[in-house]
Amino acid sequence: MSATNSALASEERPDSGSKALGAESLAPQHTRIMGRSSYFLAWFGGCVSIGTFAMGSSVVGTLNLLQATLAIAIGCFVIGIALAINGAAGYKYGIPFMVQARSAFGFTGTRLPGLVRAVPAVVWYGFQSWIGAGALNMVSATLFGFDNLIFYFITFQFLQIGLSVMGFQGIKWLENIGSAFILASLVYMFYATVQRYGDELSASLLTMEGSWGMPFWGATMLFLGIYSTMMLNVSDYSREHKKGTPQSLLTTIYAMSILPCTLFMGLIGYMVSQATGTADPIQVFANAVDNTPLLMTTLLFIAFAQVTTNVLNNVVPPTYVLMDVFKIKFSVATVIVGLLAFATFPWKLVQPGSAAGLQMFVQTYSAFLGPIFAILVVDYYVVRRRTLDINKLYDPEGPYKGFNAAALIATAVGIVAALSFSAVSWYASLIPAGVTYYLLMKYWAPCQRFNQ
Repeated sequence: MSATNSALASEERPDSGSKALGAESLAPQHTRIMGRSSYFLAWFGGCVSIGTFAMGSSVVGTLNLLQATLAIAIGCFVIGIALAINGAAGYKYGIPFMVQARSAFGFTGTRLPGLVRAVPAVVWYGFQSWIGAGALNMVSATLFGFDNLIFYFITFQFLQIGLSVMGFQGIKWLENIGSAFILASLVYMFYATVQRYGDELSASLLTMEGSWGMPFWGATMLFLGIYSTMMLNVSDYSREHKKGTPQSLLTTIYAMSILPCTLFMGLIGYMVSQATGTADPIQVFANAVDNTPLLMTTLLFIAFAQVTTNVLNNVVPPTYVLMDVFKIKFSVATVIVGLLAFATFPWKLVQPGSAAGLQMFVQTYSAFLGPIFAILVVDYYVVRRRTLDINKLYDPEGPYKGFNAAALIATAVGIVAALSFSAVSWYASLIPAGVTYYLLMKYWAPCQRFNQ
Protein backbone atom coordinates (compact mmCIF):
# COMPACT_ATOMS: atom_id res chain seq x y z
CA MET A 1 0.00 0.00 0.00
CA SER A 2 1.41 3.42 -0.95
CA ALA A 3 1.99 6.19 1.56
CA THR A 4 -0.95 8.13 0.16
CA ASN A 5 -3.30 5.17 0.33
CA SER A 6 -2.11 4.42 3.86
CA ALA A 7 -2.88 8.01 4.86
CA LEU A 8 -6.35 7.73 3.39
CA ALA A 9 -6.91 4.46 5.18
CA SER A 10 -5.78 5.97 8.48
CA GLU A 11 -8.42 8.65 8.06
CA GLU A 12 -11.05 5.87 8.14
CA ARG A 13 -12.67 6.48 4.78
CA PRO A 14 -16.41 5.79 5.24
CA ASP A 15 -18.31 3.29 3.12
CA SER A 16 -20.72 4.42 0.44
CA GLY A 17 -23.68 2.83 2.20
CA SER A 18 -25.83 4.21 5.00
CA LYS A 19 -24.01 6.20 7.63
CA ALA A 20 -24.08 4.95 11.21
CA LEU A 21 -24.55 7.19 14.23
CA GLY A 22 -21.28 8.87 15.12
CA ALA A 23 -19.49 7.43 12.07
CA GLU A 24 -17.59 10.63 11.34
CA SER A 25 -14.06 10.78 9.97
CA LEU A 26 -11.71 13.18 8.21
CA ALA A 27 -11.80 11.14 5.00
CA PRO A 28 -13.56 12.42 1.86
CA GLN A 29 -17.29 12.15 2.51
CA HIS A 30 -19.13 9.76 0.19
CA THR A 31 -22.34 9.22 2.15
CA ARG A 32 -24.18 12.55 2.27
CA ILE A 33 -27.25 12.59 4.47
CA MET A 34 -28.72 16.11 4.09
CA GLY A 35 -30.91 17.22 1.21
CA ARG A 36 -31.79 20.88 0.62
CA SER A 37 -34.66 21.01 3.12
CA SER A 38 -32.76 19.11 5.76
CA TYR A 39 -29.67 21.29 5.27
CA PHE A 40 -31.75 24.47 5.51
CA LEU A 41 -33.40 23.30 8.74
CA ALA A 42 -30.06 22.28 10.23
CA TRP A 43 -28.70 25.80 9.78
CA PHE A 44 -31.97 27.33 10.92
CA GLY A 45 -32.04 25.34 14.15
CA GLY A 46 -28.33 25.77 14.76
CA CYS A 47 -28.32 29.56 14.62
CA VAL A 48 -30.42 30.42 17.67
CA SER A 49 -27.51 31.83 19.59
CA ILE A 50 -27.88 33.63 22.90
CA GLY A 51 -24.73 35.40 21.76
CA THR A 52 -26.90 37.16 19.16
CA PHE A 53 -29.13 38.34 21.99
CA ALA A 54 -26.06 39.76 23.72
CA MET A 55 -24.88 41.48 20.53
CA GLY A 56 -28.29 43.13 20.23
CA SER A 57 -27.89 44.37 23.79
CA SER A 58 -24.43 45.74 23.04
CA VAL A 59 -25.62 48.24 20.38
CA VAL A 60 -28.22 49.88 22.62
CA GLY A 61 -27.62 53.65 22.69
CA THR A 62 -25.63 53.51 19.45
CA LEU A 63 -28.21 52.56 16.80
CA ASN A 64 -31.90 53.20 16.41
CA LEU A 65 -34.36 50.43 15.58
CA LEU A 66 -34.08 50.82 11.79
CA GLN A 67 -30.29 50.85 11.91
CA ALA A 68 -30.16 47.79 14.16
CA THR A 69 -32.51 45.88 11.82
CA LEU A 70 -30.45 46.76 8.73
CA ALA A 71 -27.19 45.93 10.50
CA ILE A 72 -28.48 42.43 11.26
CA ALA A 73 -29.79 41.96 7.71
CA ILE A 74 -26.52 43.09 6.09
CA GLY A 75 -24.52 40.86 8.43
CA CYS A 76 -26.66 37.84 7.45
CA PHE A 77 -26.29 38.63 3.74
CA VAL A 78 -22.49 38.73 4.06
CA ILE A 79 -22.59 35.50 6.08
CA GLY A 80 -24.57 33.75 3.32
CA ILE A 81 -22.04 34.74 0.66
CA ALA A 82 -19.05 33.82 2.83
CA LEU A 83 -20.47 30.41 3.75
CA ALA A 84 -21.20 29.54 0.12
CA ILE A 85 -17.75 30.68 -1.02
CA ASN A 86 -15.68 28.93 1.63
CA GLY A 87 -17.89 25.86 1.77
CA ALA A 88 -17.42 25.13 -1.94
CA ALA A 89 -14.34 22.95 -1.46
CA GLY A 90 -16.02 20.81 1.20
CA TYR A 91 -19.17 20.52 -0.91
CA LYS A 92 -17.28 19.52 -4.06
CA TYR A 93 -14.72 17.14 -2.55
CA GLY A 94 -16.40 16.03 0.69
CA ILE A 95 -13.47 17.17 2.83
CA PRO A 96 -13.64 18.82 6.28
CA PHE A 97 -12.08 22.14 7.24
CA MET A 98 -8.94 20.61 8.77
CA VAL A 99 -8.18 18.82 5.48
CA GLN A 100 -9.16 21.81 3.32
CA ALA A 101 -6.65 23.99 5.21
CA ARG A 102 -3.72 21.65 4.48
CA SER A 103 -3.13 23.02 0.97
CA ALA A 104 -2.70 26.54 2.38
CA PHE A 105 -1.16 25.94 5.82
CA GLY A 106 0.44 22.49 5.53
CA PHE A 107 -0.17 19.42 7.69
CA THR A 108 1.57 20.93 10.70
CA GLY A 109 0.44 24.48 9.97
CA THR A 110 -3.27 23.54 10.10
CA ARG A 111 -2.98 23.41 13.87
CA LEU A 112 -3.01 27.23 13.89
CA PRO A 113 -6.39 27.69 12.14
CA GLY A 114 -7.68 24.64 14.02
CA LEU A 115 -6.81 26.15 17.39
CA VAL A 116 -8.08 29.61 16.42
CA ARG A 117 -11.39 28.04 15.40
CA ALA A 118 -11.67 25.67 18.35
CA VAL A 119 -11.17 28.12 21.23
CA PRO A 120 -14.21 30.36 20.51
CA ALA A 121 -16.33 27.24 19.93
CA VAL A 122 -15.49 25.82 23.35
CA VAL A 123 -16.10 29.19 25.04
CA TRP A 124 -19.50 29.59 23.35
CA TYR A 125 -20.27 25.96 24.24
CA GLY A 126 -19.77 26.64 27.93
CA PHE A 127 -21.56 30.01 27.85
CA GLN A 128 -24.64 28.72 26.08
CA SER A 129 -24.77 25.60 28.24
CA TRP A 130 -24.86 27.81 31.34
CA ILE A 131 -27.72 29.84 29.85
CA GLY A 132 -29.63 26.66 28.98
CA ALA A 133 -29.06 25.24 32.45
CA GLY A 134 -30.30 28.51 33.96
CA ALA A 135 -33.54 28.21 32.01
CA LEU A 136 -34.06 24.62 33.16
CA ASN A 137 -33.28 25.60 36.74
CA MET A 138 -35.90 28.35 36.67
CA VAL A 139 -38.49 25.91 35.32
CA SER A 140 -37.60 23.45 38.07
CA ALA A 141 -37.66 26.09 40.82
CA THR A 142 -41.04 27.43 39.64
CA LEU A 143 -42.81 24.11 39.15
CA PHE A 144 -41.15 21.81 41.68
CA GLY A 145 -39.34 24.05 44.14
CA PHE A 146 -35.96 22.46 43.30
CA ASP A 147 -33.37 25.20 42.72
CA ASN A 148 -29.84 23.98 41.96
CA LEU A 149 -28.13 25.64 39.01
CA ILE A 150 -24.88 23.66 39.34
CA PHE A 151 -26.80 20.37 39.17
CA TYR A 152 -28.62 21.44 36.01
CA PHE A 153 -25.45 22.77 34.40
CA ILE A 154 -23.66 19.44 34.88
CA THR A 155 -26.71 17.43 33.79
CA PHE A 156 -27.35 19.65 30.79
CA GLN A 157 -23.75 19.41 29.66
CA PHE A 158 -23.69 15.61 29.83
CA LEU A 159 -26.97 15.50 27.90
CA GLN A 160 -25.34 17.52 25.11
CA ILE A 161 -22.26 15.31 25.17
CA GLY A 162 -24.51 12.29 24.68
CA LEU A 163 -26.26 13.90 21.72
CA SER A 164 -22.95 15.01 20.22
CA VAL A 165 -21.57 11.47 20.18
CA MET A 166 -24.34 10.58 17.69
CA GLY A 167 -22.62 12.71 15.02
CA PHE A 168 -24.34 14.24 12.01
CA GLN A 169 -27.16 11.68 12.00
CA GLY A 170 -28.10 12.96 15.45
CA ILE A 171 -27.58 16.58 14.38
CA LYS A 172 -29.90 16.12 11.40
CA TRP A 173 -32.61 14.58 13.57
CA LEU A 174 -32.29 17.17 16.33
CA GLU A 175 -32.19 20.26 14.10
CA ASN A 176 -34.98 19.21 11.74
CA ILE A 177 -37.46 18.33 14.46
CA GLY A 178 -36.60 21.35 16.59
CA SER A 179 -36.89 24.03 13.88
CA ALA A 180 -40.69 24.40 14.02
CA PHE A 181 -40.62 24.76 17.81
CA ILE A 182 -37.81 27.29 17.57
CA LEU A 183 -39.60 29.47 15.01
CA ALA A 184 -42.90 29.45 16.93
CA SER A 185 -41.14 30.29 20.18
CA LEU A 186 -39.15 33.14 18.64
CA VAL A 187 -42.30 34.71 17.17
CA TYR A 188 -44.00 34.48 20.54
CA MET A 189 -40.99 35.89 22.40
CA PHE A 190 -40.85 38.83 20.01
CA TYR A 191 -44.59 39.43 20.45
CA ALA A 192 -44.33 39.24 24.26
CA THR A 193 -41.45 41.73 24.23
CA VAL A 194 -43.36 44.25 22.12
CA GLN A 195 -46.53 43.81 24.22
CA ARG A 196 -44.73 44.32 27.52
CA TYR A 197 -42.28 47.06 26.57
CA GLY A 198 -43.76 48.54 23.38
CA ASP A 199 -44.92 51.85 24.85
CA GLU A 200 -41.64 52.77 26.46
CA LEU A 201 -39.64 51.57 23.46
CA SER A 202 -41.50 53.27 20.62
CA ALA A 203 -40.48 56.82 21.48
CA SER A 204 -36.82 56.18 22.23
CA LEU A 205 -35.95 53.63 19.55
CA LEU A 206 -37.72 55.22 16.59
CA THR A 207 -36.80 58.84 17.23
CA MET A 208 -33.21 58.21 18.29
CA GLU A 209 -30.78 59.58 15.68
CA GLY A 210 -28.25 56.76 15.94
CA SER A 211 -25.32 56.46 13.56
CA TRP A 212 -24.84 55.38 9.95
CA GLY A 213 -21.05 55.60 10.21
CA MET A 214 -18.48 53.31 11.80
CA PRO A 215 -20.76 52.24 14.70
CA PHE A 216 -23.31 50.98 12.14
CA TRP A 217 -20.75 48.99 10.15
CA GLY A 218 -19.22 47.80 13.39
CA ALA A 219 -22.65 46.47 14.35
CA THR A 220 -22.94 44.54 11.07
CA MET A 221 -19.62 42.92 11.95
CA LEU A 222 -20.79 42.00 15.44
CA PHE A 223 -23.76 40.05 14.10
CA LEU A 224 -21.55 38.62 11.37
CA GLY A 225 -18.86 37.86 13.94
CA ILE A 226 -21.13 35.43 15.78
CA TYR A 227 -20.89 33.26 12.66
CA SER A 228 -17.31 34.07 11.63
CA THR A 229 -16.33 30.83 13.32
CA MET A 230 -18.73 28.84 11.14
CA MET A 231 -17.61 30.70 8.01
CA LEU A 232 -14.17 29.23 8.61
CA ASN A 233 -15.15 25.59 9.01
CA VAL A 234 -18.29 25.52 6.85
CA SER A 235 -16.81 22.61 4.88
CA ASP A 236 -17.44 20.44 7.95
CA TYR A 237 -21.15 20.87 7.17
CA SER A 238 -21.24 21.33 3.39
CA ARG A 239 -19.61 17.90 2.93
CA GLU A 240 -22.82 16.41 4.40
CA HIS A 241 -25.07 18.15 1.84
CA LYS A 242 -26.13 16.07 -1.15
CA LYS A 243 -24.72 17.18 -4.48
CA GLY A 244 -26.73 19.04 -7.11
CA THR A 245 -27.31 22.44 -5.48
CA PRO A 246 -25.82 25.42 -7.39
CA GLN A 247 -23.76 27.95 -5.44
CA SER A 248 -26.35 30.71 -5.87
CA LEU A 249 -29.01 28.53 -4.25
CA LEU A 250 -26.60 27.53 -1.48
CA THR A 251 -26.00 31.22 -0.74
CA THR A 252 -29.77 31.71 -0.45
CA ILE A 253 -30.11 28.67 1.81
CA TYR A 254 -27.42 29.95 4.14
CA ALA A 255 -28.63 33.55 4.30
CA MET A 256 -32.35 32.76 4.61
CA SER A 257 -31.83 30.07 7.25
CA ILE A 258 -29.71 32.38 9.40
CA LEU A 259 -31.69 35.61 8.96
CA PRO A 260 -34.96 34.83 10.85
CA CYS A 261 -33.33 33.59 14.06
CA THR A 262 -30.61 36.23 14.02
CA LEU A 263 -33.10 39.03 13.36
CA PHE A 264 -35.51 37.94 16.09
CA MET A 265 -32.84 37.27 18.69
CA GLY A 266 -30.86 40.41 17.90
CA LEU A 267 -33.89 42.69 18.03
CA ILE A 268 -35.28 41.04 21.14
CA GLY A 269 -31.95 41.56 22.90
CA TYR A 270 -31.80 45.13 21.62
CA MET A 271 -35.32 46.05 22.74
CA VAL A 272 -35.40 44.41 26.15
CA SER A 273 -31.99 45.76 27.08
CA GLN A 274 -33.14 49.24 26.10
CA ALA A 275 -36.27 48.83 28.23
CA THR A 276 -34.88 46.99 31.27
CA GLY A 277 -31.14 47.60 31.27
CA THR A 278 -30.39 43.87 31.63
CA ALA A 279 -28.80 41.55 29.10
CA ASP A 280 -29.62 38.27 30.90
CA PRO A 281 -32.31 36.58 28.75
CA ILE A 282 -33.55 34.43 31.63
CA GLN A 283 -34.32 37.46 33.78
CA VAL A 284 -35.70 39.39 30.84
CA PHE A 285 -38.35 36.83 29.99
CA ALA A 286 -39.16 36.09 33.60
CA ASN A 287 -40.17 39.75 33.83
CA ALA A 288 -41.76 40.03 30.39
CA VAL A 289 -44.08 37.01 30.53
CA ASP A 290 -46.82 37.07 33.16
CA ASN A 291 -48.41 33.74 32.19
CA THR A 292 -46.63 30.86 33.98
CA PRO A 293 -47.27 28.15 31.34
CA LEU A 294 -46.03 30.47 28.60
CA LEU A 295 -43.00 31.42 30.66
CA MET A 296 -42.18 27.74 31.14
CA THR A 297 -42.50 27.18 27.39
CA THR A 298 -40.22 30.13 26.69
CA LEU A 299 -37.59 28.95 29.15
CA LEU A 300 -37.68 25.43 27.73
CA PHE A 301 -37.19 26.96 24.30
CA ILE A 302 -34.11 28.82 25.53
CA ALA A 303 -32.69 25.55 26.88
CA PHE A 304 -33.54 23.60 23.73
CA ALA A 305 -32.09 26.29 21.47
CA GLN A 306 -28.75 26.04 23.25
CA VAL A 307 -28.64 22.31 22.53
CA THR A 308 -29.33 22.72 18.82
CA THR A 309 -26.77 25.51 18.50
CA ASN A 310 -24.06 23.82 20.53
CA VAL A 311 -24.33 20.43 18.87
CA LEU A 312 -24.06 21.92 15.37
CA ASN A 313 -21.79 24.93 15.84
CA ASN A 314 -19.65 24.38 18.89
CA VAL A 315 -18.99 20.64 19.05
CA VAL A 316 -18.07 19.62 15.50
CA PRO A 317 -15.19 22.12 14.85
CA PRO A 318 -13.05 21.42 17.94
CA THR A 319 -13.89 17.72 17.65
CA TYR A 320 -12.40 17.55 14.15
CA VAL A 321 -9.35 19.48 15.39
CA LEU A 322 -8.75 16.89 18.11
CA MET A 323 -9.28 14.09 15.60
CA ASP A 324 -6.70 15.61 13.27
CA VAL A 325 -4.05 16.48 15.85
CA PHE A 326 -4.33 13.48 18.19
CA LYS A 327 -5.75 10.86 15.79
CA ILE A 328 -8.62 9.91 18.09
CA LYS A 329 -12.15 8.79 17.28
CA PHE A 330 -15.07 11.18 16.85
CA SER A 331 -16.94 9.91 19.91
CA VAL A 332 -13.91 10.31 22.18
CA ALA A 333 -13.17 13.78 20.84
CA THR A 334 -16.75 14.99 21.44
CA VAL A 335 -16.56 13.90 25.07
CA ILE A 336 -13.27 15.77 25.53
CA VAL A 337 -14.75 18.93 23.98
CA GLY A 338 -17.76 18.70 26.28
CA LEU A 339 -15.53 18.40 29.33
CA LEU A 340 -13.39 21.33 28.19
CA ALA A 341 -16.51 23.51 28.15
CA PHE A 342 -16.68 23.13 31.94
CA ALA A 343 -13.34 24.93 32.18
CA THR A 344 -14.54 28.12 30.45
CA PHE A 345 -16.13 29.49 33.66
CA PRO A 346 -19.33 30.52 31.80
CA TRP A 347 -20.88 32.02 34.92
CA LYS A 348 -18.35 34.85 34.52
CA LEU A 349 -19.83 35.67 31.08
CA VAL A 350 -23.38 36.28 32.33
CA GLN A 351 -22.56 39.09 34.72
CA PRO A 352 -24.44 42.43 34.31
CA GLY A 353 -21.70 43.82 32.06
CA SER A 354 -21.35 40.68 29.97
CA ALA A 355 -22.75 42.19 26.75
CA ALA A 356 -19.79 44.57 26.46
CA GLY A 357 -17.35 41.78 27.27
CA LEU A 358 -18.88 39.47 24.67
CA GLN A 359 -18.73 42.27 22.12
CA MET A 360 -14.98 42.58 22.70
CA PHE A 361 -14.65 38.79 22.56
CA VAL A 362 -16.36 38.64 19.15
CA GLN A 363 -14.28 41.52 17.78
CA THR A 364 -11.05 39.90 19.02
CA TYR A 365 -11.54 36.39 17.72
CA SER A 366 -12.90 37.77 14.43
CA ALA A 367 -9.54 39.51 14.01
CA PHE A 368 -7.92 36.07 13.97
CA LEU A 369 -10.59 34.27 11.97
CA GLY A 370 -10.89 36.84 9.15
CA PRO A 371 -7.31 36.43 7.85
CA ILE A 372 -7.63 32.64 7.80
CA PHE A 373 -10.90 32.87 5.90
CA ALA A 374 -9.26 35.16 3.31
CA ILE A 375 -6.30 32.79 2.91
CA LEU A 376 -8.55 29.75 2.38
CA VAL A 377 -10.61 31.60 -0.25
CA VAL A 378 -7.57 32.92 -2.14
CA ASP A 379 -5.91 29.51 -1.97
CA TYR A 380 -8.93 27.65 -3.38
CA TYR A 381 -10.14 30.14 -6.00
CA VAL A 382 -6.96 31.92 -7.10
CA VAL A 383 -4.02 29.62 -6.39
CA ARG A 384 -5.77 26.25 -6.99
CA ARG A 385 -8.44 27.54 -9.39
CA ARG A 386 -11.03 25.36 -7.62
CA THR A 387 -9.09 22.16 -8.30
CA LEU A 388 -7.61 20.16 -5.40
CA ASP A 389 -5.47 17.04 -5.50
CA ILE A 390 -7.14 14.88 -2.87
CA ASN A 391 -4.27 12.38 -2.70
CA LYS A 392 -1.83 15.15 -1.76
CA LEU A 393 -4.21 16.46 0.90
CA TYR A 394 -4.03 13.07 2.61
CA ASP A 395 -0.32 12.43 2.12
CA PRO A 396 1.60 13.66 5.21
CA GLU A 397 4.91 13.12 3.42
CA GLY A 398 3.82 14.94 0.25
CA PRO A 399 4.23 18.58 -0.86
CA TYR A 400 2.05 19.87 1.99
CA LYS A 401 4.27 18.39 4.68
CA GLY A 402 5.12 20.73 7.55
CA PHE A 403 3.86 24.31 7.42
CA ASN A 404 3.51 26.98 4.75
CA ALA A 405 5.28 30.18 5.81
CA ALA A 406 3.17 32.22 3.35
CA ALA A 407 -0.03 31.37 5.21
CA LEU A 408 1.46 32.10 8.63
CA ILE A 409 2.89 35.46 7.52
CA ALA A 410 -0.35 36.44 5.79
CA THR A 411 -2.31 35.52 8.92
CA ALA A 412 -0.08 37.77 11.02
CA VAL A 413 -0.46 40.66 8.56
CA GLY A 414 -4.23 40.26 8.60
CA ILE A 415 -4.35 40.17 12.40
CA VAL A 416 -2.36 43.40 12.67
CA ALA A 417 -4.70 45.12 10.19
CA ALA A 418 -7.76 43.78 12.02
CA LEU A 419 -6.62 44.89 15.46
CA SER A 420 -5.85 48.35 14.03
CA PHE A 421 -9.55 48.67 13.18
CA SER A 422 -11.05 46.55 15.94
CA ALA A 423 -14.64 47.72 15.44
CA VAL A 424 -14.65 46.14 11.96
CA SER A 425 -11.85 43.63 12.56
CA TRP A 426 -13.13 40.85 10.28
CA TYR A 427 -13.65 43.19 7.31
CA ALA A 428 -10.32 44.95 7.86
CA SER A 429 -8.34 41.71 7.81
CA LEU A 430 -9.53 40.30 4.48
CA ILE A 431 -7.62 42.28 1.83
CA PRO A 432 -4.27 42.54 3.68
CA ALA A 433 -4.23 38.81 4.43
CA GLY A 434 -5.49 37.72 1.02
CA VAL A 435 -3.13 39.92 -1.00
CA THR A 436 -0.12 39.03 1.16
CA TYR A 437 -0.81 35.32 0.77
CA TYR A 438 -1.21 35.58 -3.01
CA LEU A 439 2.00 37.56 -3.49
CA LEU A 440 4.06 35.24 -1.29
CA MET A 441 2.70 32.15 -3.02
CA LYS A 442 3.43 33.63 -6.44
CA TYR A 443 6.88 35.15 -5.89
CA TRP A 444 8.52 33.69 -2.75
CA ALA A 445 10.63 30.63 -3.53
CA PRO A 446 10.24 28.80 -0.17
CA CYS A 447 6.49 28.51 -0.77
CA GLN A 448 6.62 27.09 -4.29
CA ARG A 449 6.22 23.44 -3.25
CA PHE A 450 2.77 24.37 -1.90
CA ASN A 451 1.73 25.46 -5.40
CA GLN A 452 1.51 21.82 -6.49
